[in-house]
Amino acid sequence: MNIVTKELYPILFLTTALFLLIAVSATMGFLSVSVMDVVRIISAKLLQQPLPDIDPVAVTVVTDVRMPRIVAAVLVGGMLGVSGTVFQAILLNPLADSYTLGISTGAAFGASLVIVLQIFGLALPPAVSVPIFAFAGGIGTLLLVLFLASGDRRLSSTNLILAGVIVAAILSAAIGFLKFLADEQVGIIIFWLMGSLSGVSWYNILLLLPFALIGTGLAFFYGRDLNIMATGDRTSVSLGVNTVRLRIFLLVCCTLMTALSVAVAGIIGFIGLIVPHLLRHLTGPDNRRLIPFSFFAGGMLLLVADTITRAVLPAEVPIGVLTALLGGPFFCIIFKKRQQDGNAGF
Repeated sequence: MNIVTKELYPILFLTTALFLLIAVSATMGFLSVSVMDVVRIISAKLLQQPLPDIDPVAVTVVTDVRMPRIVAAVLVGGMLGVSGTVFQAILLNPLADSYTLGISTGAAFGASLVIVLQIFGLALPPAVSVPIFAFAGGIGTLLLVLFLASGDRRLSSTNLILAGVIVAAILSAAIGFLKFLADEQVGIIIFWLMGSLSGVSWYNILLLLPFALIGTGLAFFYGRDLNIMATGDRTSVSLGVNTVRLRIFLLVCCTLMTALSVAVAGIIGFIGLIVPHLLRHLTGPDNRRLIPFSFFAGGMLLLVADTITRAVLPAEVPIGVLTALLGGPFFCIIFKKRQQDGNAGF
């Protein structure tokens, strides 16, 4: 019982910190709203109660503008954090995540293709077609990266990263061609590719929420198997872990979470790289702890970054630009450290 209680303390702390951060973020913006009013507005909406003593404009701003964006930031950041943790656990490489492997770019290419097809008059329902095309682009990229990196039959970390960089460069050129085809409406693609949560609605939350919960739950369920896989394929097989099937299943699961994140918020890089790497130093390498912590930490990190772009900076900067500016130097530090350590150690 004491062990269970000890394990629950960090989760309770992170949950409390997340709700406090959500409440504070909802107060910030052009229209100032107090924390108590935010709590009352959210409680009244959940309980279907009237709010006669609060400005109706404040109620609309909090419930229909800020809260969908805040919840989306938490879900997208959480899914990217979990995806990065699983990618790093499967590939035994702290430099691996959906962004560095090119999966985010592949998903962005698929979603951009839908936008261009709509511009040219092809009737596609964006609510359905964008996630489907984004997932197809992400899966196609993953398969291509694995194919290119499988030349030495070991799927080495270096080959995977290099293959991801190569594929991402090709897809970036393809996205550039789509921008050219978009002509006067290229601004839609450009702003979306830089990452933004400004157009998020409650419909997007309904799309993200089940996949975020199910994907994180599945990753957590296989946390013990991921720990065993870190000991090597031979040991894993002897302990009853089907490494090939588990790798494919989790890679597809995390690619789906990444694709949905890109479909809703555009390309937001380096969340999946920064979060698990920092948490691994704080909580240890046990994936049964690392995966749920990555969801909370990824959600809080993206929420803080989005709040800064939305309410602190004089003009809204695309969230993907801000995370790339933070994550790029962090990536260089990790890469340099691995060079100095002789690439030894995960």
